[in-house]
Amino acid sequence: MANLYYREDLAAGAIAPGAIVEVTGDEARHAVRVSRLRQGERILVGDGAGSLGEGVAEEVAKDRFAVRIEHVETVPEPGQRLVLVQALAKGDRDERAVEQATEFGVDAIVPWQAARSVSRWDAGGTGSASDKAAKGIAKWARIAREASKQSLRARVPQIGEVVTTDDLCRLAGQPGVELVALHPRSGNRLVEWAGQSEARAAEQIVLVVGPEGGFADAELDALEAAGASVLVLGSTVLRTSSAGPAALAVLGAALGRW
Repeated sequence: MANLYYREDLAAGAIAPGAIVEVTGDEARHAVRVSRLRQGERILVGDGAGSLGEGVAEEVAKDRFAVRIEHVETVPEPGQRLVLVQALAKGDRDERAVEQATEFGVDAIVPWQAARSVSRWDAGGTGSASDKAAKGIAKWARIAREASKQSLRARVPQIGEVVTTDDLCRLAGQPGVELVALHPRSGNRLVEWAGQSEARAAEQIVLVVGPEGGFADAELDALEAAGASVLVLGSTVLRTSSAGPAALAVLGAALGRW
């Protein structure tokens, strides 16, 4: 299977049959030194925004390579977006959620500063809250990019700004948006909801996953009052790192994305 490398700075239409695409910098060094890219090897080059080109590496140096594009696949934006709102979690659990959600086909990921989040990007420790958030978002973006390469995705998921519960309540009330809080309180299952007309007609389905300590009651109450659905995946309890990816798998199958 061919490896995939990105050039996100390419202009629209730059990946075209017959075109030569050059990759430099860290991306090229990783390809040459780690993946051992060699001249004549067949690879994929993408812009991260829907275009994938397949071709042969014609030139390979220690910090650059060039590929002549033979075939191009263009993947349009999905008609229905799947968004994961992932609560900040301790250790690397939220980062694992970002990685797996990307592999499972999420379109965007949004960090949530939940009431019970142990990890805090809004205060405490050294550095300003804005610095913490910027560094955290940049790290999530790197993880999503690498996971996209691993899973050969034409589109790299967007990483949004940190949101609050109030932000989620406002989002739940927007037309075309179905916001789902994953929690066993209601007993209604996600897989059954996914087969209903409201799920299939939504322009955007937003899955909200709580931190290790779960949702605070006030958060669930506020989201429900704003129009969110509270749904459960199944009879077992999943970690914050695996709940989002599992829900994406359910929706991917139920909505025909897989």
